[in-house]
Amino acid sequence: MVAMVTETWTLAGCGVAASKSSSSAVAAQELLYPAPKKHTSSFRAVAVSSSKCQDRDAVVFIGRRRGITSCLLAALAAAGVGAGAARAAILEADDDLELLERVKEDKKKRLQKQGLINSSTAETGYLQDLVYKLSKVGQAIDKDDLSAAGDILGSDSDAPWVQNVNGAFSKFSSSSEEKSAVDSFNSSLASLFASVSKSDIGSSKSAFVSSATALEKWVSLAGLTGKLKGF
Repeated sequence: MVAMVTETWTLAGCGVAASKSSSSAVAAQELLYPAPKKHTSSFRAVAVSSSKCQDRDAVVFIGRRRGITSCLLAALAAAGVGAGAARAAILEADDDLELLERVKEDKKKRLQKQGLINSSTAETGYLQDLVYKLSKVGQAIDKDDLSAAGDILGSDSDAPWVQNVNGAFSKFSSSSEEKSAVDSFNSSLASLFASVSKSDIGSSKSAFVSSATALEKWVSLAGLTGKLKGF
């Protein structure tokens, strides 16, 4: 199939060896190898004979990418490939390019995030302290010792350590998913403070599990897995 398309590409006037007697070949060669000097724009405006796309008297000005696409469509048509299948092949190629661009952009964002994390030692320190604190609170709750859990948490849900943690959350959270995980964690943490202060062991256990789950999700989304001990 590749050989057939290559051959018909040439026959359609899009290859280097296209016949000079064919008007479509001349149009394609002008498209791929334009005469020097005349064009200063990054897009080349070319007149294409309408024998392939529209009436003979119509002249269409197209950019370089559309011109190459037209040649490929003509080659596929000459090879006996239906118009629908030919256009599907072009769309598939475009999709592949778009996917590649998205992959490159995602990689760029990940590298930027890792650079931010590596340079933010204070914020990662606040988050590490949070992990240790929650671990101790969980151990106390597991022993039904809400008094000890309360001593670790403190009485104020807006304590400096909580503010420091939220500052780290804000710095490392860029996506809507990350911000949603932060909201879930803060809601669960507030419930944990309230349950412990009321000596409600059942609600305290539930709030602790919710807090730990939300934090684990955020750590994964933010790219901090392996950066914090315990995760």
